[in-house]
Amino acid sequence: MLKLVVLGSSAAVPSTERGLSAIGLRYEGDVYLFDCGEGTQRQMMKYGLSFFKVKAIFITHTHADHIVGVAGLAQTLDLSGRTEPLPIFCPAGQERDIEALLSISKYSYQIEVRGIGEGEILKGKGFSVSAFPVAHSRPSLGYVFETGPRRNFDEEKCEKLGIKGKMFGELEEKGEAVVKGKKIRYQDVTTEKPGIKVAYTGDCAPGESTVLAAKGADLLIHEATYGSDHEKEAFENKHSTAAQAAAIAKKAGVKRLLLTHISGRYKETAQLEKEAREIFPDSDAAEDGAEALLK
Repeated sequence: MLKLVVLGSSAAVPSTERGLSAIGLRYEGDVYLFDCGEGTQRQMMKYGLSFFKVKAIFITHTHADHIVGVAGLAQTLDLSGRTEPLPIFCPAGQERDIEALLSISKYSYQIEVRGIGEGEILKGKGFSVSAFPVAHSRPSLGYVFETGPRRNFDEEKCEKLGIKGKMFGELEEKGEAVVKGKKIRYQDVTTEKPGIKVAYTGDCAPGESTVLAAKGADLLIHEATYGSDHEKEAFENKHSTAAQAAAIAKKAGVKRLLLTHISGRYKETAQLEKEAREIFPDSDAAEDGAEALLK
């Protein structure tokens, strides 16, 4: 299971309701941050996402509203006694921006700022993270977090065969177990379930690279800085409208669309949701603190 928490959904300037760009994913007890705008660590405290569990931070680009929170979070981790290295990924060539932020303090643990390009950048137990290029006013990357296929026990079969208690663990570890004198194979009492796929664009104009990267995703988190009433401004600033984000979601065949990076001019999100849903019905505007459980 993967838990997503919206930590910041505002564009450029925070408000009393919305913090700056940050998305938290919790998987197998660990936390992965995508962007880290000002105040991210406080948002994590507020919405119950442990910063002690942060394994890596993925920065889409180094505009201030996406990175300023890195310094405060890094210092808090130091004061809390962190010893584990912290990798911070960002587009190649932008490492110095993050290093400059971090230079205001010293840390008792290692922080590794890694400049990256497109492709797989991290592989862990049961998951991978890859980056893809997006068009913005400076070189930027989107990210895809994807878990591998997994097997679930077929409850009906297991009950019929008398499998219970420690037998489940034995089947998972050894691949087989003896139940009532009969050898049972793990694959015979389980079914394969596809992995979970989440794509996050960061700031961007609508583009084919997002369609390709997000293909079939369970969730696409796409910026929607503007409504259609400001489509010209979106084009000039290399941002997206809600309708454009919805068109990308439809073309990519994703299951759900979450609109974020919402301009402060939209005090209510009904207009953005309406414009998106006319193209892609399963669209919602992000709210700080909103959660999604993906299984």
